[in-house]
This record gives sequence, structure tokens and C-alpha cells, in this order.
Amino acid sequence: MNAELSVAGTTEFDVTILMPCLDERITLPACIDTAEEAVRRLAEQGLSAEILISDNGSLDGSQAYARSRGCRVTECPTRGYGAALIHGIRAARGRFIVMGDSDASYDFREGVPMVAKLTEGYDLCMGNRFTGRIIPGAMPPMNRYLGNPALSGVLNLFFRSGVGDAHSGLRAFRRDAALGLQLVSPGMEFASELVVKAALKGLKMTELPITLHPDGRDRKPHLRPWRDGWRHLRFLLALSPRWLFIIPSLVLVAMATLIAVVLFQTPPEEVAHFGRFWIGDHWLIAAGAMFQLGISGITLGTIARVWATKRGFVRRSQRLERWVGAIRDDKAVLAGGVLTAIGGVVLAGVAFDFLRGGFGPGGRIREMVVGTSLVVGGIQLIFASFVVSLIDDELPPRA
Repeated sequence: MNAELSVAGTTEFDVTILMPCLDERITLPACIDTAEEAVRRLAEQGLSAEILISDNGSLDGSQAYARSRGCRVTECPTRGYGAALIHGIRAARGRFIVMGDSDASYDFREGVPMVAKLTEGYDLCMGNRFTGRIIPGAMPPMNRYLGNPALSGVLNLFFRSGVGDAHSGLRAFRRDAALGLQLVSPGMEFASELVVKAALKGLKMTELPITLHPDGRDRKPHLRPWRDGWRHLRFLLALSPRWLFIIPSLVLVAMATLIAVVLFQTPPEEVAHFGRFWIGDHWLIAAGAMFQLGISGITLGTIARVWATKRGFVRRSQRLERWVGAIRDDKAVLAGGVLTAIGGVVLAGVAFDFLRGGFGPGGRIREMVVGTSLVVGGIQLIFASFVVSLIDDELPPRA
């Protein structure tokens, strides 16, 4: 970031109307028209405002046009929707920010009541297109009935934000609150990151109904539904390692352990019967794979959790601190060493029988699978403990 965009910069206005821009010359006139009307309405309420265009490298004259209309333009050197908005937030001179896309899909006059919510004490006010109005042709059916509701549902399940339209492009927030979130996502994931971090930080949030208009551009939008939808979902899953890694992995380890216990209580080369269902040695091979996947998931989940905590995406917890503390104290290395040693002893027994039998066919398949699984799982645990130590250093101080 440029030095002139220092977070410590003073504000000169009550409100900044912020638009990210990349070759939007066709739609900028309509956007600036509604933004100027919003500025007039804010002035009637005693609030001063500016219009700020955060340009992302336009080549169609968008910058010159915006300046000709009296807007302030700041040049964002990094490509991306989120990068332009983060740059614009830093450059804003208003204590409140109303952000909206510059494709004429939003009416900035609807940002005025959002600002009123901020003056009431809210930190973030989201525009909700689903409780408002979606003009025909403004949102593809796939996005309207599947994509947006599903992504908002996942976000609320994982982070309990209570926001009904988490990916709305029109929203208002306190500038200092947004800066305190340390937003970093350069792409479309910015929309989720803002809501996720606001929820994790306990910011006071609300929603107001808004209208979504059809995109006014004469070309395809920058948003690519499948690619950007997947990036949003991947982003949310990565920020919730408990759901993506830990819980499924614990289930896998538990199932693998149960299968092993049942089979080792069954005489060799026999199967365990449960009514019409039975379990044979071939199930133990699957159990070994499940155990190793489970250990991998637990270790990757720990790494992801530490990273997410350090980046401010996940709240600190005493359980995480105890687990990371155990890793720093080499207890995880010790546990991995114990698993590896037990597995090595089991495999040594299999090897001894193999040698004693004159290198003939081995009959201890169960021990072979269990020993191999324990050795691989133990080594994974040791390796993961080194990675966690590398990325951890020390968890951030309590907020």
C-alpha cells in the first residue's frame, strides 16, 4: 500500500460512497447520478459526503470521466474486487463508508438509510436483496435460488452472522471498524471475509431491504458464478477447519478403531457377523485407510486452525491453546513417536514370523495393516507438529 493510504489518516467527511471500478465507463454515469443524489440527501441530514472511485486499472477512460463529475479517484495497483475495496477503504476520508458496485446494479440512494443505521450505533449494515426486490433479469436463477442462499447458509452455519444476504454488493460500515478487521482477500471472497470477520469480532450488524437492478454493462460481468461461487465456498470451508477437517477426521478415526476392535475379537480368517451383515479382513484394509485419512485431517485441521487464528478469521480458544502448547512442548512429537514405535513393534512381529516361516506366505494380514497404519499415522503427526511450530511462533494476544 502507498504511504498516503495510511490507516492512521484523518477523516474529512462523515460519509464516503465507495465504488470499485474496472472499465465501467458505460455504467459510471448512472452510478454517479444516484450517488450524487445520496450525497444531497445526506447533506439534508447534516452529513457531509464524498464519492470515491477505487480504480483497478481501467483502460476505457473511467478515471477521467469520474474526475470530470467531481469524484475523487484513487488508483489501486493490485487487481481484484477485494483489492480495490481494501485500497478504497484505506483511502476513504469518511468515518462511514457506503460501498457498492459500479455496474449500475445498485441505487446508492438506498445507502442513505444504511448510514442512518450506523449513526444509531451499528458497525455494519448489509443490503438484503432477498427481502427487498430483485428486478427480473438482475440475478440468474441459479444464483438466486441456489448459489446465494446456499453460501449465506453455510456462512451462517459456520460463523453465526445472522446475515440473510451475505454477498450483497451494497453495504455500509464504519471505516475504523473495517480497518480493524485487517481485511486481506483480493478477490470476490472479500464479500465473505468482511461478514465473517465482523461476526467473529462481535460487531453490531443489521440489514435493510434493497433493490437489485440488471447489470447495465454491454459485456459479461466480472463475476463468474461457478468459479467465484466455488472460491467463496472454499474460502468459508477453509476458515472453518472444525467442519472441513476435524469433525470428519474424528469420525473416520473412530470408525477405523471400531472396525479394528471388532475384527481382533474375531478368530483369524473368520468374519464378524451382525445379523445379515458381516465384516471380514478386507474391511480392515479400508479401516487402515480411514485411520490414516483421519490423522491427516486432524493434523491439517490443526494447521488451518492456527493459520486462521493468526489471521483473525477464528476466535482463540483454550482448547486450541492447549493443543498448540502441547505441540510446542513436543508432546505431539512424543505421541507420534509412540504410535510409530507401537506400529513398528507390530510390524517387527509380522517380519519375525515371515522370516521364521522361511519367507513363505504370511498369514498375519490384520497385524500388517494395523502396524502400517500406526507407523504412517505417527510419522504424519510428527511432521505436522513441525509445520505447526513453524507457522505458529506464538498465538496473538487476546483481543
